[in-house]
Amino acid sequence: MSTPNGTSAPFDITRYQDPAVMLEILRTARTVAIVGLSSNTLRASHFVGFYLQRHGYKIIPVNPRESEVLGEKAYPSLLDVPVPIDLVDVFRAPDAVPGIAREAVQVGAKALWLQYNVISPEGVAIAEQGGLQVVVDRCAKVEHARHLGRMHWLGLNTGVVTARRAAIR
Repeated sequence: MSTPNGTSAPFDITRYQDPAVMLEILRTARTVAIVGLSSNTLRASHFVGFYLQRHGYKIIPVNPRESEVLGEKAYPSLLDVPVPIDLVDVFRAPDAVPGIAREAVQVGAKALWLQYNVISPEGVAIAEQGGLQVVVDRCAKVEHARHLGRMHWLGLNTGVVTARRAAIR
């Protein structure tokens, strides 16, 4: 496997998991095109879309198999979306990412976010060469909750770091 710049060194995924970059993307993005967003409530894409929508982001479903998801009109590709896109969040197989990255560059998106296990060095290279910020193998919902939201009902962000249980009063 090669790096996005074409050298033969292994692809360093941690380079695309910088908390400062993720925070900047989440703070500045307003419109999020979710590629692969499903109307199936059991799918991770649906849960992430629902969460982001509830936290004030304009969600744009991009899925040729859907007509509407989360109350928003769905589009077959990024090229069909009629409004500017800040963030492209990808829930597709890694082999689909280079094409998605090309479309993201073409429509002038500002960032490409590849969800867990969506790892494509070629797609990353295309996005970077097009001037997009890139996040790989991270979940936008988890990172938003960690840095800007509340993981309240999951109990993962209590603000207390300890191995001791709180005293029952």
